[in-house]
Amino acid sequence: MDTAETLKQLDRIRLLALLDFLALIPLVVCVIIGSDAVKGILGPIHGIGFLGLLYFCVKGAGEGRWGWWFPALVVVTLGPPGSLIGDVKIRRDLKASTA
Repeated sequence: MDTAETLKQLDRIRLLALLDFLALIPLVVCVIIGSDAVKGILGPIHGIGFLGLLYFCVKGAGEGRWGWWFPALVVVTLGPPGSLIGDVKIRRDLKASTA
C-alpha cells in the first residue's frame, strides 16, 4: 500500500468534508427555524458532498487502504463528522506504522 497515495486520498476526503460541513451547519439551522428557501439550496449541495465523501471512502476501502468501517461511519454520521473522525484515525495509524 502506497502511503503517499493514501495521504493524497485522505487530503481529498478532508477538503470535501470541510466544504460539506460548511453546508451542513446552516442546513441544520434552517431545518430548525423552518427556512424552506435555504433548505432547497443547501440540501442538494450537502447531498452531493455526502455522495462524494462516500465515493472516496468506498474507493479507498475497495483498494484496501482502510477498512469498510470508514464508509459505514460516513453513512451513520451523515458525512462530514464521520469522514473527519476516520481521517484522523487513519492518519494516526499511518504515522504509527511508519515510525
